[in-house]
Amino acid sequence: MNHLFLILFCFIFITLSAQDLKTPTYQYNDLNLDLPSRVDKKKRNILLISEASVYTGALLGLNKLWYFEYPKSSFHFINDNGEWLQMDKLGHMTTSYHSGVAGIKAYKWTGMKRINAIWYGGLTGTFFLTIIEILDGHSKQWGASSGDLIANTTGSLLAIGQALKWNEQRIQIKYSYSPSEWASENSKQLGENHLQRALKDYNGQTYWLSLNLKSLFDIQTTNFPKWLNVALGHGADGMVTAYQKENDSQRNRQFLLSLDVDLTKVKTKSKILNTVLHSFGFIKFPMPTLELSNGKLHAHSIYF
Repeated sequence: MNHLFLILFCFIFITLSAQDLKTPTYQYNDLNLDLPSRVDKKKRNILLISEASVYTGALLGLNKLWYFEYPKSSFHFINDNGEWLQMDKLGHMTTSYHSGVAGIKAYKWTGMKRINAIWYGGLTGTFFLTIIEILDGHSKQWGASSGDLIANTTGSLLAIGQALKWNEQRIQIKYSYSPSEWASENSKQLGENHLQRALKDYNGQTYWLSLNLKSLFDIQTTNFPKWLNVALGHGADGMVTAYQKENDSQRNRQFLLSLDVDLTKVKTKSKILNTVLHSFGFIKFPMPTLELSNGKLHAHSIYF
């Protein structure tokens, strides 16, 4: 359940940040110099009110639609680190990372001091997802997860670390999905339709580390495409339930190598088109892919 909500929340933040927010040039013209801040109070208030509204509405809705139906308990932890071959943890990391990237951009937009904007904005995902863990911890049905907390923090730190070092995201976490054959065997947990399955069926999801070649490896050739990435992926297959059952040998991990397109590096003359492209920058671009699973190497002409 939480993974469905986490990705939806990630979409909200990506949409909010997809505007072409322009960071003041007087403040961030030198990565090694943190000039005095010139916060635009109007922009700051818009951001804080928007965040508070999203947080409050999301938490109230989540409590009403989900937690309200289940008995409460004293705060407790559970160990769910073995579930779904850790695909759910990758989902947490991805959500926290993209929320952090969006948050950094939004806080810089207000004119806030660079170092503060990076830390406050970068921790956006961890802050919100920690609140969800607290709600989980007080639910008798579930419990807070140390694995989730670690995944959330890792996603935020990846966004923060790159912003501090490079002022850009040269290594991105991305998501892709294609329908699996397993969802129909447990539709309650894996989804009853394609939209639900894209958010809940871990068999169909793949999470990627997408590396921008030109910026990460400082390629000086002017003709080398700025948008070209290489991506390392992790997926899983054969999972009908969270844990492997006795004599259940069908589940396996998938390790993938592929090319990718960094949509944030694609610039057109249309501001609207740029916004649309950047809004979908968290999705891995379909490309030819090599897959290693069950000790065998497979080649895909196109992998989603």
